[in-house]
Amino acid sequence: MVIGGSGEVGRLIASLLAADGDTVLTLDPVAPTTASPGIDHLIGDIVHPDAEVRAVLRATPLVVLAVPESVAFESELTLLGARSLLVETLSVKSAFAQKVAGADPPGSIVGINPMFAPSLGMNGRPVAAVVHRGGGGVEDFLGRISGWGGRVVRVDADQHDRLAAATQALTHATVLAFGSALAKLEVDPRSIDSLAPPPATTLLALVDRVASGEPEVYWDVQAGNPYAGRARTALAESLRELDEIVSSESETDFRSFVAQAGTAVPNHTAYQALCTRLFGIVRGTAHEGDRS
Repeated sequence: MVIGGSGEVGRLIASLLAADGDTVLTLDPVAPTTASPGIDHLIGDIVHPDAEVRAVLRATPLVVLAVPESVAFESELTLLGARSLLVETLSVKSAFAQKVAGADPPGSIVGINPMFAPSLGMNGRPVAAVVHRGGGGVEDFLGRISGWGGRVVRVDADQHDRLAAATQALTHATVLAFGSALAKLEVDPRSIDSLAPPPATTLLALVDRVASGEPEVYWDVQAGNPYAGRARTALAESLRELDEIVSSESETDFRSFVAQAGTAVPNHTAYQALCTRLFGIVRGTAHEGDRS
């Protein structure tokens, strides 16, 4: 059963399970608008489950909880069977780990976080994995992710949230702040589009992707992660520091600031090559050396 099978993550996992030949049932308050081969649907509410939903949950060996954090925390975990495997897909893991410890539900529990938009597919992409309660079903499911082409990265709940704050909360905040600042400059977007160099074009693409997504997903990343506030504070501090350096007209301090920023990159050669390829795509050419 995939609870929240109508969402992007739920649809991705349900389709992969169905492609493996599993009997897949999705659960949502409303029926899906389109039918998917090998996937059936049950109309129901995991927060207020009726007798049918309760019975299915007890009998289902694999339950995927692909719902927002607010729904996940209201879900009754003790409804699962003793031999079941629960897979949660939340953007924040530490709070759910505490819920598991307090509720002491049956079965095995693992948390995954696909670190990419589900529409891109799993092939070659990282999937964070947090084992809340081990068991044979956990290793089998993580093995299936690898079989689907995902790259499983095992971390504990606290490590996950720290890394997610650095790679998701900080990134989304930076992109949204850039878009907001750009709008405040009162420059015609069409003029920006006609003149933008590759870095600006890339950022504009990121702004459009985030702004066109589900706000609830990005809200969970910012509001639910206990380390996201520190990430936003660090971003604001760095912008203030940059502004102070430029205002002081100290080119020496500016050089130090740039060098410090560069220490965040683990592999300069690889990321410089990646940037060249990205700018080649942005400029529509296979040969791109513009790093301005």
